Amino acid sequence: MSDEHKFNFSEEESQEQKEKAVEQSKDAIKKDALGLWESISLFMHNLLDFRDDTDRDATIMAIKGDIPFKGATAWILVCSIFVASIGLNADSTAVVIGAMLISPLMGPILGVGLSIAVNDIDTLKRSLINLATMIVLSLLTAFLFFALFPLNEETSELLGRTRPDIRDVLIAFFGGLALIIARTKKGTIASVIFGVAIATALMPPLCTAGYGLAVGNWSYFFGAMYLFSINTIFIALATFIVLKILRFPMQKYANSAKRKRISRVATLVAIVVMIPAIWTFLTVLQESKYERDYKDFVSNEIDANPNLWLQRKDMDVQARKLTFFFNGDVSDDMSSALQNRLKDYENINDFELIINANKTRSMDRLSESLDRAYEDLDEKDNIVAGLQKQIEALQSNITNLNKQVEANNNQVGGFSFTSLSRDAKVRFHDLEYFGYSKMLQSKDFINIDTVALANVKWSGSLNDSLRTVKEAQLSKWLKSELNLDTIIIKRN
Repeated sequence: MSDEHKFNFSEEESQEQKEKAVEQSKDAIKKDALGLWESISLFMHNLLDFRDDTDRDATIMAIKGDIPFKGATAWILVCSIFVASIGLNADSTAVVIGAMLISPLMGPILGVGLSIAVNDIDTLKRSLINLATMIVLSLLTAFLFFALFPLNEETSELLGRTRPDIRDVLIAFFGGLALIIARTKKGTIASVIFGVAIATALMPPLCTAGYGLAVGNWSYFFGAMYLFSINTIFIALATFIVLKILRFPMQKYANSAKRKRISRVATLVAIVVMIPAIWTFLTVLQESKYERDYKDFVSNEIDANPNLWLQRKDMDVQARKLTFFFNGDVSDDMSSALQNRLKDYENINDFELIINANKTRSMDRLSESLDRAYEDLDEKDNIVAGLQKQIEALQSNITNLNKQVEANNNQVGGFSFTSLSRDAKVRFHDLEYFGYSKMLQSKDFINIDTVALANVKWSGSLNDSLRTVKEAQLSKWLKSELNLDTIIIKRN
């Protein structure tokens, strides 16, 4: 049989073997990839899972143990408020940090999160009562401190606690997460607790609110309390979320109806806490976007323009207005350009741009105004010089009149009253008033005598016995000086 009529099976078998090898290779790759994914998943699970390292009973006992507020805890809170207030007064970051470390405020806040998570209504009541007591005591302490030691000027540490932004919300939430995770770990990590106390900064806002009360600045008070509320809500929210993830056991009640009622109350409280938290987050986030675009607009469009001389600026979010006050002239073309550039900033492109420029204050006009100011100063100097001459003339006239009065006294009484009154004050330093005159008197209403009369007033610190002694000494001295036999001392 010729070669043309033979079937060649070797090529078909080779192709089948190749396809089997490819399929086996794919299966091996899939198994390797699946094994790698399982290995990565197992590694990440072991790395991030903290449920196996949780001591539920110890965590609940520790949090409940930090809720009570009495005795030493109250005094620690008062001392920490004083330390934080001093730090704000002195603008010392280190002192403020020290106050955060010794503050016991974190206990009731964690208690609120725990009680909501496990449906423990009694713990929730105790936590809220103790937290409210702590807040009132903190505000009262800060108020008293700043009332006794007012600030000379508002410091940066103080101003930083009056206007929260999105960063404060994130710090409070993630700080709360770190705190409760550290609390639930077997063998609590103390350094984490200290770090959270510093980061969340519960004490400084309360001190700033107390300062606002002391000086009557309500914007400071409400801004600081808003920041404190943000920190409190998001720390409690983080505690609630972590304890729910860890599946902490719910509080058991013998009465099923009571259990359901308490569960509903806890759920309602959780919703009440969640809604303000979400609203606060969204509000502060939007305000942060406004502030960011506002600063970028000022930096890029105004500060970077050498032809614009910005005096002051203001952003009113509620009225959606941007107001700028410029020194010098701002042309219509420049105003239109700023209006157009504002549209490039997404979050403030619908704000009304108000430009206040003094169009009469060009450089030439400023020079003219300066010249006029110099002329006015010269004129005022001339007026002052003329007034000074008039004052000197009046002083000369007064001196001459005094001399004439003394000359008349010398002619009548033979002494200078000015010298006599000056010497009397030197000898009797408690003397506050001295007068001298001749007085006519009659004892029988027929004969008339002339007697010397001295009117005096002594310092209020002298008692009556000392005044009598002083008046006797004064009488003796006046008789000697004026060569008199009799003189009457009359006390005013």
